[in-house]
Amino acid sequence: MATGKYSGVDGRRSSSFCSTATVVVFVAFCLVGIWMFMSSSVVPIQNSELSQDTGNEVKQTAPKIISKQFEDTSGNLPEDVTRGDDTGIPIKESGRTDEDNLTENSVVESDNGNKESHNSAEENQEDHANESSDEKTGSENEQKTVDADEGNVNGKDGETNSRGGESNLGTGEAENDGKMNKNVQAEPEESSGENKSQSTEDEKKYEEETSSDQIKHVEKEAILTEEKNEKDQDEHLELSAVENSVESEETNQASNEILPAGAQSEILTESTTQNGAWSTQAVESQNEKRSQQQSSISTDKNDHHWKLCKSTAGPDYIPCLDNWEVIRKLPSTKHYEHRERHCPDEAPTCLVPLTEGYKRSIKWPKSRNKIWYYNVPHTKLAIVKGHQNWVKLIGEYVTFPGGGTQFKNGALHYIDFIQDSVPEIAWGKRTRVILDVGCGVASFGGYLFERDVLAMSFAPKDEHEAQVQFALERGIPAILSVMGTKRLPFPSSIFDLVHCARCRVPWHIEGGKLLLELNRVLRPGGYFVWSATPVYQKLPEDVSIWQEMSRLTKSMCWDLVVIKNDTLNAVGAAIYRKPTSNECYNKRSSNVPPLCEEYDDPNAAWNVPLHACMHKVPVDPTERGSLWPAQWPERLEQPPYWLNSQVGVYGKAAQKDFTADSSHWKTVVSTSYLNGMGIDWSSVRNVMDMKAVYGGYFV
Repeated sequence: MATGKYSGVDGRRSSSFCSTATVVVFVAFCLVGIWMFMSSSVVPIQNSELSQDTGNEVKQTAPKIISKQFEDTSGNLPEDVTRGDDTGIPIKESGRTDEDNLTENSVVESDNGNKESHNSAEENQEDHANESSDEKTGSENEQKTVDADEGNVNGKDGETNSRGGESNLGTGEAENDGKMNKNVQAEPEESSGENKSQSTEDEKKYEEETSSDQIKHVEKEAILTEEKNEKDQDEHLELSAVENSVESEETNQASNEILPAGAQSEILTESTTQNGAWSTQAVESQNEKRSQQQSSISTDKNDHHWKLCKSTAGPDYIPCLDNWEVIRKLPSTKHYEHRERHCPDEAPTCLVPLTEGYKRSIKWPKSRNKIWYYNVPHTKLAIVKGHQNWVKLIGEYVTFPGGGTQFKNGALHYIDFIQDSVPEIAWGKRTRVILDVGCGVASFGGYLFERDVLAMSFAPKDEHEAQVQFALERGIPAILSVMGTKRLPFPSSIFDLVHCARCRVPWHIEGGKLLLELNRVLRPGGYFVWSATPVYQKLPEDVSIWQEMSRLTKSMCWDLVVIKNDTLNAVGAAIYRKPTSNECYNKRSSNVPPLCEEYDDPNAAWNVPLHACMHKVPVDPTERGSLWPAQWPERLEQPPYWLNSQVGVYGKAAQKDFTADSSHWKTVVSTSYLNGMGIDWSSVRNVMDMKAVYGGYFV
């Protein structure tokens, strides 16, 4: 046997065996050191920062020159960029590969096989390696303890510092390994082929065990890191919730200090009562709050940067009206579908730019007559409608002489002409709220202020560029809308009068669908003023339209009150009145246009398609629209008769809610808004109330 062949050799065999054992032990420690070095550079320690004392200790044991491979940190990149998989381990290349380690180990084995060493030297080297390993393990444990204590405070900077600490620590280990390699290589070289074979087998076995332990350790570290990240996130969310609650309490306290206490306790508590097809303001508000709470919480408030909207419309960009991606795909534009709202699926998060040269708006009442040109820099209306006294350009101003297509000589004369034609209209008393269809620049509504009448004006965004923008810049209420395929955004029976002066709406076509929509929003007993060429001209087209309108209005039971000509402006107007009962509907020889089905809610207004049908007139005294409201200004503070049968927004009987709301806002406005905000309200014309409820704020 092989062992017998060398049994007689003196102490040299024993020395060779000890040298082999030493090599195996050294290789084992090298692998352990490499594994510790790789694990410290692979496993991320997020949201941590080494303390200053620990950093100094590491620096004392680590070399000053750091390998270039540790300078490639993630910097300010988000975590998902450096994350390699779900375990939270980033994909990074280690400075040393397994092939390099194996090559280095084989070189060490070869050198050690040709050198001799004494037992005492071997024992000293083994003790030195154990001490070095213990120091490295202790330093790593101490570093992890500091990271756990300070990880939730330092954020991204802590992450960078901790990685730097890991780099220093890993470099220190590499230095110790280098010293050990030099010591081993200095030993006497002596080995045989058989010893090499035996040491190689032991090395492979140890590598397998070490590799298995390394994988288990990495998996354990990954799990611990993931748990730590989840804990940090939970603590961050709890901290944010506490901060939000504190801010909410401060905001509520500030609002309570500004607003008087009066009837506030009654008003600020809303009920969730639902009436009919609509939900109350309280329900809508709660739904919005829940939606916001379910949305993702952004932990970095500085990530978002507002950009200007990139649109060919420029400063005139309106997302729901300039959505050309949808407009181009419309199957038809016959019914002005391209002028209706087509909102994008996702709301734009950009800013609409100001016009070049924009100035602060001219204050009311001067703004009714002129505005800055560069605030609404459009000249087409001045060219096309200048002769009708719509708009004129004078220097840096756009001026409004107060005229219109049907009232070239001024709106006030035209307004008086209408009341002279039907004195029962009684501007500012019986007639308070009107709808102006196809308003142009809204001069009609602007001058109705002098008659104590509030006009809601609307027009589409069409070739008459910026007409509604002109109106709003002047300080006159107006909205962008069109008589197209959907209902107007108003409930039924709310306007005392509807006005159309050459509004370019084909009322008579398709069974009178568009005129029937006006019938829905017009109060029973209210008036429709139609000032258009078919009323006073005898051209064939005008005569044909007039005949169609006459048949349609008669079948709708509208009463033609008067046809009157305005000699000054050379125009005429036909004034109709809506019936106050269903008697005429029941006596019609044919059900054309038909009555709407019972399930068709006349008050449903948002995004509801138009139908060529009429709703019955409300006759029950508890229904809104069955009676004419009190004259202005008595109706301002008098609870409407129809509130008796309903539950109020704030949970009480509606009439008590109405009175409490009016009293509350009367106190708030007089003590806070008028005197405590430093605003000259005489120069403020247009205000948007985001939660009107009963309208007490404007009262």
